[in-house]
Amino acid sequence: MRAEIESLVDEIKQGFALLRRHFDWDVSLKRLEELNAKAEDASIWNDPAEAQKMMRERQSLESAITTIRKLEQDLADSIDLIEMGEAEGDKDVITEAEAVIRHIHGDLAKRQVETLLSGEADGNDTYVEIHSGAGGTESQDWASMLLRMYMRWAERAGMKVELLEENPGEEAGIKSATILLKGPNAYGWMKTESGVHRLVRISPYDSNARRHTSFASVWVYPVVDDSIEIQVNESDCRIDTYRSSGAGGQHVNTTDSAVRITHLPSGIVVQCQAERSQHKNRATAWSMLRARLYEEELKKREEAASAQEATKSDIGWGHQIRSYVLQPYQLVKDLRTGVESTAPQDVLDGDLDEFMEAALAHRVHGGELEVADID
Repeated sequence: MRAEIESLVDEIKQGFALLRRHFDWDVSLKRLEELNAKAEDASIWNDPAEAQKMMRERQSLESAITTIRKLEQDLADSIDLIEMGEAEGDKDVITEAEAVIRHIHGDLAKRQVETLLSGEADGNDTYVEIHSGAGGTESQDWASMLLRMYMRWAERAGMKVELLEENPGEEAGIKSATILLKGPNAYGWMKTESGVHRLVRISPYDSNARRHTSFASVWVYPVVDDSIEIQVNESDCRIDTYRSSGAGGQHVNTTDSAVRITHLPSGIVVQCQAERSQHKNRATAWSMLRARLYEEELKKREEAASAQEATKSDIGWGHQIRSYVLQPYQLVKDLRTGVESTAPQDVLDGDLDEFMEAALAHRVHGGELEVADID
């Protein structure tokens, strides 16, 4: 076996060992047996919500176990084929088996990232809020670029995107916006994007073509499903209604259908203007508030466990998680993980997976993934 392939095989075997450890293999096998036994009992459907939750857990476990076992078997088969090909001098068999090993290496890297999406709400849909920082038109334009970037990323990931609220800037861009992303592990992928994002470029709004630095903040929180109870006292909230902003003309909403809810104890503010119906916007805003309060509780738990500072901070110098430099050179750099891209336009078009994967690994391990680099 060639040295390159031997090295890949060693990495893959180390990856399997790490994956089983993260997955708590023996416990997971026992849990799957328990769930399979329960699934044969028709009485579980007396509580449909609990039954569906159990079936989702069963499907997730079964899928993960089956995938790992298949990868391990494919590796063993490929090693046998290479040994057979070498014994018989069949180069075609060796080439085919080596291609399978490279494919396994890639699949394993993806599976390792998926193990990082094991938080309590990682599988949920997610809300994404974007706010422009100080700086007027510059920052508002930057906020709209971030909004487009995340919508592009979600579309590339096969997720459904809903624009819930948008507050336009005076001349260009947006002051704020909230979108809802619906898809597998939406919150798990997006949660590491919370923080301040910094843009450096030659301003298209400056007649002297000077370089400007702009800031915008991103805040991500999970949609709370019905199985999670969050108590909110209406007496603790202030509810305001206002006219939805729009494109003008026939699109102007002439009624106060937009809803803003302020949770007085925490200072959290949510708003929705996606629907023409105030009733529907109010219901969505309450859901968003419950989600924000739930996210606050998740953050407190994480801070207690990791003793790390909260990611939400002032929108300005010293607090950014990522810099996007368009001039005088081109570079996007994540300041937490060190991951860089010299193709900022691709990043702004939604090519964010490398940044998200590294941030997930850093959040869980405090560093890079321990095996199998992600190409």
